[in-house]
Amino acid sequence: MERSSVGVVIATRDRADTLAVTLRHLLALPERPEIVVADNASTDGTRTLLARDFPEVRVLALPANRGALARTAGVRALTTPYVAFSDDDSWWAPGALERAARLFDAHPRLGLLSARTLVGPGQEPDPLNEMLAGSPLGPATDLPGTQVLGFLACACVTRRTAYLDAGGFHPVLFFGGEETLLAYDLAARGWGVTHCPEVVAHHHPAPTPRTGRPAVQRRNTVLTAWLRRPLPHALARTGALAADARHDPGARRALRETLTRLPGALAARRPLPPHVERAARSVPNG
Repeated sequence: MERSSVGVVIATRDRADTLAVTLRHLLALPERPEIVVADNASTDGTRTLLARDFPEVRVLALPANRGALARTAGVRALTTPYVAFSDDDSWWAPGALERAARLFDAHPRLGLLSARTLVGPGQEPDPLNEMLAGSPLGPATDLPGTQVLGFLACACVTRRTAYLDAGGFHPVLFFGGEETLLAYDLAARGWGVTHCPEVVAHHHPAPTPRTGRPAVQRRNTVLTAWLRRPLPHALARTGALAADARHDPGARRALRETLTRLPGALAARRPLPPHVERAARSVPNG
């Protein structure tokens, strides 16, 4: 049986138990995708587990935690034309990757598709599904699904050449809410980004979110504005965060980390083309 034209990249750190569950699901897929695990310098025995129980999985043993950039290392390691991302707590429904490959084959401008995400054992629809399906950007004649400027990294498939053309996930953000910037950069390069609910991913997040995640996401929302949006927009986002920081410890952390990373964001600032900026303003919270 031939391998799928969609490879799978998983970025992980210190989550050996949930990673093992994810890999068992992925290895059982009828598509038989090639899988690359980019390990962000785990210290919990992840690499020992992979070598012992999953010898068919390719492992990139990164020397330090590179956050979302680990995914780019995985994309570069693959040669498949399309790449699906999973987290160490998510996987793809049987047939989903084959369905995604057919959509990419039929639509040469499609750069990234966002799947419909089902959460937990009850397979509850992620609230983001409805938001993406109702995107005001609507359809395009040369793309499947609905045009969007957002997605879940653990439930998306990308064209390898488009991902690399756009530069992948950005180093300034590191991790947490990094998807919007990649969607902007794909659209700025002329690639389509769409929500295709016929492609299904499963996500089983831990009941308790990782500590500090909301602050990191707020930080990256503001940094994304400085990287790509007009200066008045970036200033307004920063001002709102500073106002919240007066009474919210999480906002204070987000503001502190934003200011630390701001020089890097300004050095990499590249405002969106006018048509993409108009699209960004039209989406919720844009």
